Amino acid sequence: MIRTPKDYKFDEFPTQRDSQYVIGVNDNVSILLVADGGFPLIDIVNANMELTREVGGSGRQGAQVSFFVEYDGTIKMPILGRLKVTGLTVRQLEDTLEYLFSKHYRDPYVQVRVLNQRVIVFPGQSGKASIIPYQNPNMTLFEAIAASGGISTGAKAFKIKLIRGDLKNPKIYLVDLSTIDGMKDADLVLKPNDIIYVEPRERFIDWLRVEVLPWVSVTFSISTFITTIIIFRNLFGG
Repeated sequence: MIRTPKDYKFDEFPTQRDSQYVIGVNDNVSILLVADGGFPLIDIVNANMELTREVGGSGRQGAQVSFFVEYDGTIKMPILGRLKVTGLTVRQLEDTLEYLFSKHYRDPYVQVRVLNQRVIVFPGQSGKASIIPYQNPNMTLFEAIAASGGISTGAKAFKIKLIRGDLKNPKIYLVDLSTIDGMKDADLVLKPNDIIYVEPRERFIDWLRVEVLPWVSVTFSISTFITTIIIFRNLFGG
């Protein structure tokens, strides 16, 4: 699975953090809309001015709804109708919605979150994989591997592949966690939908079953066929 040729040239690690996440098709986008500059989000509940998520009793209201980004890159919203969102960052969508809703509400405040962001980890153990929610925009490779349960004993810590971007033409980075020098690469900040693949060690029994036994079976079949022909010739004097 996800094998690369021996002479495969892996991509160079980015020298700086990549740009913000860009919303795409099939994303699940949560949108919180509050009027009056977001004032209802703040409720002074005690003398310490503790901030809560509760809406105060001032009569102002807020609404939070999630929307599925459809195949054409749009979401269907109340009041605004269909709105193209693919290609926008979260901040750009917030700014766009605040501008559009300003025609209907006084000083609107909008907060956008993408709910289905995750990182997929294959820890190098057969039949094991983890889907890690991407809740922290500063999640590192180390953190994702730790959240998945760590690298299995039957895996190659020196051959960890980070796969990023469009799977038809992805960027693939190689990380070596078997040495101290390779540890610095584990501090790489992940992006939503990254795939971490720890290459498993090939067990001898599996190698025999996959690589050797098919040839043994073919050789045995040919040998049996030739032996049968020889026996028949000896019996019937051919």
